[in-house]
Formats: sequence, structure tokens, C-alpha cells
Amino acid sequence: MEIDKKLISLLKNAADEIRRSVIGKDQIIIKILMTACAGGHILLEDIPGVGKTTMAVAFSKALSLKYNRMQFTSDVMPADVTGFYMPNRSTGEFEWRPGAVFCNLFLADEINRTSSKTQSALLEAMEERSVTVDSVTRSLPDPFIVLATQNPCGSAGTQMLPESQLDRFMIRLTMGYPEEADEAAILKAKSQKSSLPEVNAVMTADDLIKLRNAADSVFVSDEIFDYIARLSAATRKDSRLELGVSPRGSLAAAAMAKSAAMFSGRSYVIPSDVTYVYADVCAHRVIPARVKGRLPGDGEVRQILESICGGVPAPKL
Repeated sequence: MEIDKKLISLLKNAADEIRRSVIGKDQIIIKILMTACAGGHILLEDIPGVGKTTMAVAFSKALSLKYNRMQFTSDVMPADVTGFYMPNRSTGEFEWRPGAVFCNLFLADEINRTSSKTQSALLEAMEERSVTVDSVTRSLPDPFIVLATQNPCGSAGTQMLPESQLDRFMIRLTMGYPEEADEAAILKAKSQKSSLPEVNAVMTADDLIKLRNAADSVFVSDEIFDYIARLSAATRKDSRLELGVSPRGSLAAAAMAKSAAMFSGRSYVIPSDVTYVYADVCAHRVIPARVKGRLPGDGEVRQILESICGGVPAPKL
């Protein structure tokens, strides 16, 4: 089955539109779009001021997604996220008030600055695409994507996400500092206008659903499934890792590889699709072993995963 070229054109137009607002982060833009097409959630982990929120807003505008943004602080309650009942004085009855997650794109800003109880309120929403309040389950809009940001530096007022919740994010990305030329372009744009160019809508939520269905239909051979399983098994045996990739991580790697193939215009997955996304999909799902009493940083964990990818023979298709 061939991939619809019109859908791929829409996807690349969306990437071009986001680039107008987010300068110099082409690979991050592509991987966020790939994750959306794979039906997953995204965690952007980086220091303040590198454009995480700008990226999220540009993404929602380019795809015409209804989005809600919530700044997570210590006083945010689970009901603020999921919704609650409140009394109506005129009728004397309790009325349902939907929470912030009732949207297509939920931007959870600095998710590690709220309580673990509030963080856990997102678990059902992320996994089941629904929320349950007072024994009543309500479905969330389709599509539903969580794009969360967190600051890895500094521990004051933060609550680390537990492994079970990190595992719900299909991919974790780090934007990093811009290159000098890109930073100069950002400064120039800011000096000439009040903000970077406005992002225009080039897709709809229905287009995203079609792309998601197209990605799901991409063919994966038995050899590729075996390759992903061997990669995950290698992480569980590697002495540099205390905890390897879970089966949910293997499923996420397969879904992202299908999305990567679709983005390239192919209707089948090749080994390079898997290795392209593997570190981004799995770095937050493993626990590294301590080295001289010190936990390795994220960059070192990614290097371990890349070396595992290099050490596991890829199938010849």
C-alpha cells in the first residue's frame, strides 16, 4: 500500500510553517510531528528560554489543534487537570466543569513543578484518552496529545516524574542551545518585530487522524520486529544499565519507526528508521548504573543506547 503523497505534502508543509517560528531546530520539529502521527505524547526536557513553549504553540497553530496550556505549580490540583463538579445555585444541582485536558493538545508547562498527585491525574488521560471523575468516565477529544516541558536543572520546588509516568511519553527530546547563526537570526527577528513570524494553519485535526492511520498501516517485517526485540533485550543485559527497555518501550519504538518511514514517503520500515528514533524513544525508559557513585547524564545514556544500536546486527532486507 502506497503512502498518500498529499498527506506527506501536508506534513512537510506543517514542518516548514513551524520553522518560521522555531529557528534551527529542524530535527526536533520533525520528531514532534512524527510522534503526533504515531499517536504518542512528547516530553521536552531542557533549560528555560530555549523555545520549548514557542515550539508547542507553533505546533498547535500549524495543525489547527485546540490547545490548552497549564502552568504547573505546587498549588495546581488534580481537579484542575481532569475536571470537577460544582453546585449551580439556581438549580441546586451539581454541574460538570471539564478540566484543562479536554482539548486536542494539552501543553503541560514545567510538569515537574507540581505535586506527584497532580502529575498522576494525567496517567489515565495519557494512556486511555479518557478521565474518570466520581465514577463517570468521559472520553477526550480525538486526537489528544500531551506535550509536556520540564527543566532538568535545579531541584528547588520540583517533583521528579516517576518511571511509570515517564513511560507514558512516547518520546523525550532536548532542544539545546541554538547555533550562533540561528541565535543571531532570532535576535534579528525580535528586533524588527514584536515576535517571530505568525504560524499559519496548514493542517486540520482530521488530517492528523488520517496521517495517524497512514502511519499505522506502514508495513513492518518480521525481521524488523525481531531487530527491535533484540535491541530491547540488549538493554536489559548491558551492565551499564540497571533497568532496560520495557515492552511498552519496544512498542513505542516500532510505532515511531513506522512514522519515520511514512515521513520519508515509504510504506515499509527499514532498520535505519529504528535507529533514528531509538535513543529518543528509550533514553527516559532506562535507568543507568552508577559510575563511581555518580549517575550518568542524559547525554551519556543516549551514547549507551547508540552503542547498543551499533552492536546489535541490523537485518539485511
